[in-house]
Amino acid sequence: MSVTSAEQTAQSHKLMVFVLSMSLYGLATLVSELIPSVQVGIVEFSVEFFLFIPLTLAMLFDPLSVALGAATGELVFSEIMLGQFGGIGEVEKFLTVSIAVYLAGTVVHDPRNLKLVGVAAFGATALQLAMSAGVDILKVVFAVEEFEAVPGLPESVFFTEGFAAVNDLLFSGILFCLLPTLFLVPRLYGKIEPLLGMKPRTPENAPRPVVGRLAAASVALFVVAAGAACLSEAGMSIVEWEADWAGDMQAIFVGLLVAVVIALVACYCLFRSAKLSRA
Repeated sequence: MSVTSAEQTAQSHKLMVFVLSMSLYGLATLVSELIPSVQVGIVEFSVEFFLFIPLTLAMLFDPLSVALGAATGELVFSEIMLGQFGGIGEVEKFLTVSIAVYLAGTVVHDPRNLKLVGVAAFGATALQLAMSAGVDILKVVFAVEEFEAVPGLPESVFFTEGFAAVNDLLFSGILFCLLPTLFLVPRLYGKIEPLLGMKPRTPENAPRPVVGRLAAASVALFVVAAGAACLSEAGMSIVEWEADWAGDMQAIFVGLLVAVVIALVACYCLFRSAKLSRA
């Protein structure tokens, strides 16, 4: 196979991985919309996300394709497909999810190292929740969002947001991020990649970005996410809309159907591409 042909095949695989990540995580976010939350005193048990899906894919395939696909899937299926779009405010969630998933995928050089897989999965979940809580705190600090948890005590926002983040981390983070990732990664490793015409990740071929640049880029993107959220809360709406059928159960089931179809098509295209590359 020529260099040009190999590059085209690699780009095709990345595109299909992007679509697969988008559809699967989009499907998962729609499913989470159907699961009710349970309140026990001040503690709320709710399924915030199924982040194990993009985390598992990022540790096995190209992390950037998976991260962007997951963030796009959440935006398309849990927002646009449900008849609502927050405009510039959606930048925050898109960037925080992308940063967390990409960092987890690049940290795991060897998916056979379960200790590293666990640390990356739990750390990525904690990072995403911390960034979201940090953005909410900044919106209060810069007085673009009202906060009335404890009247006259602005500092209470730190406790409220911190408690919510820790609560989500210990419930959703462990049950729907850490444990499923630890279960899936070793069982899929070395089995799913050849089916898609790819080599399993090893310490030799794993992505190795420059640590300093990666950290600087992550911080810069977080600043952009926080800035976009503050601007949105302050009233700067860009292409913000909400349909009459927003939140309708029928829209959720239509979204589920669309996500399943896209995921099946992506899987078919990946398998077909793998067969052609081996021929």
